[in-house]
Amino acid sequence: MSRLSFFLLLFLGFTACVKNNPDPSWLEVTAWTLQSNIDLSGDEGELSHNITEAWVLIDDKVIGVFQVPFKIPILKDGMCNIKIYPAIKNNGISATKKIYPFLEVYEVNQTLTKNQTLTLNPVTKYKSVTQFWIEDFEGVNISLTDDPNTSIAVCETVNENLQPFNGSFYGKISLNSIDSLWVAYTEQLFIAKGKEAYLEIDYHNTNSLTTGLIYASPTGVTNNINIRLNAQNPETAVWKKIYIELKELITASPNSSNFQQSFSCYLDPGQISTEILIDNIKVVYFN
Repeated sequence: MSRLSFFLLLFLGFTACVKNNPDPSWLEVTAWTLQSNIDLSGDEGELSHNITEAWVLIDDKVIGVFQVPFKIPILKDGMCNIKIYPAIKNNGISATKKIYPFLEVYEVNQTLTKNQTLTLNPVTKYKSVTQFWIEDFEGVNISLTDDPNTSIAVCETVNENLQPFNGSFYGKISLNSIDSLWVAYTEQLFIAKGKEAYLEIDYHNTNSLTTGLIYASPTGVTNNINIRLNAQNPETAVWKKIYIELKELITASPNSSNFQQSFSCYLDPGQISTEILIDNIKVVYFN
């Protein structure tokens, strides 16, 4: 049974149960808050997030996965243990909702009352064992390295007062018919195979941007292309955040645990000049 079919049956079951039980308790969840973890001493960087989903368990029974905010009937009352797991659209795909492994579960013991609504404002933070590589454009030097074949130097740092988002600065890549290519990558990172690893990136783009993973093998250096961020319409472009899974690419790579996250963009066909704004780039992983 597909995941979509499972949740459709779950929804239909909810509807039938509510009709047969006209006095349910109600659980309302508003929006996620991402807080700093004191154990990380600020190593998690800027706390931008796009936690759009919640996996709900009551007394360790799975109730379902829901897009926040939501209000759902619960066919139970009295004191309950409620666990809400922060979840994201994996690789930006709406149909693929996954508990984000680097964030802590929100857990409370609360009383559910028939015909009344319990409202929760869940809070989470990065787990203390999380490892990070971060470029947030707040420092003097940019830690992205230009590929020798690129036609554009490392992206320009821009004061965010020009386009407010998060922090004080962001990176800007300007493309035109002469400077039509930008390729850059991170420093070498050791990420163990089989462990969870993600790229987080905030972006505002009127040109496509491609992400990849560079690794060395006996046959040479490979840039394994991963996810392409499609261009937005200039008139409606907004800041977005995406969580890109790296574990599968890392596991599939031969004889290597040393990787570099890569970024590349070419002037899209039919364009004269475009730009890409990027911020809060994080490679997040466990070792």
